[in-house]
Order: sequence, then C-alpha cells, then structure tokens
Amino acid sequence: QVQLVESGGGLVQAGGSLRLSCGASGRTLSDYVMGWFRQAPGKEREFVAAIRWGTGNKYYEDSVEGRFTISRDTAKKTVYLQMNSLKPEDTAVYYCAASQPLRGVLRSGWYRMMSTYDYWGQGTQVTVSS
Repeated sequence: QVQLVESGGGLVQAGGSLRLSCGASGRTLSDYVMGWFRQAPGKEREFVAAIRWGTGNKYYEDSVEGRFTISRDTAKKTVYLQMNSLKPEDTAVYYCAASQPLRGVLRSGWYRMMSTYDYWGQGTQVTVSS
C-alpha cells in the first residue's frame, strides 16, 4: 500500500510562484508514475504533470508547459511541482497521484488518464488572486 501526502498549497498573486510537494510512504516499486491532477469547483479533475520513475520522463498538460516543472527526489520518494507565473485559472485543489508498477504496452496518453493511478492524496488548495 502507498500513501501520499501533499503540501505547499496556498494563496498567491497572479504571476507568483508556489512549490507543491508530495511524499510517498509504504511499498513502492521501480517503474511507476507519479503525477499531479487538479480540480476546480464545478469542473472535472484534469491532468497537470507527471514523471515516470523508471525513465525520468516528464509529461505536462499544454496549459502549464513552460510554467510548471515536475521533479523528484528518489531517495525521499517525493515529487515536486514548481509552479511559476501562476494565473487565476490555475486555482484548484491539486492532487498527487501514484500508479502501481507499469506493465505491458503503454498506450498514447496513458499518463493523462486517472485510471493509470491507484493512489491519491487528499489534495492541497492553490488559490491565485487576480
């Protein structure tokens, strides 16, 4: 079992920055993916960014490309989401997620699908004021 805990959310002005952290505890394996999703009021949960542990490959949603950076600390089993140039549209609850070991053929966009992820954190609120 894997447990995820997010931190780092808060209130910032447009153009500001925040750094989210997600620590994983419990049993983990070598090739899995950890990522971030977000959900604004009245909207469905959407993919933000992910990193594949086995390769270090990073994946981003188009709307955050160039502004957000996902990174990892393998020793601490922690992922980070550095968010720069924040916009009011980034306001949402941000959720950390992790998969079980990746096996078989990975289809196009696999990292964007919630079904890829088996473990979810409780969420951390990010609010960007205009």
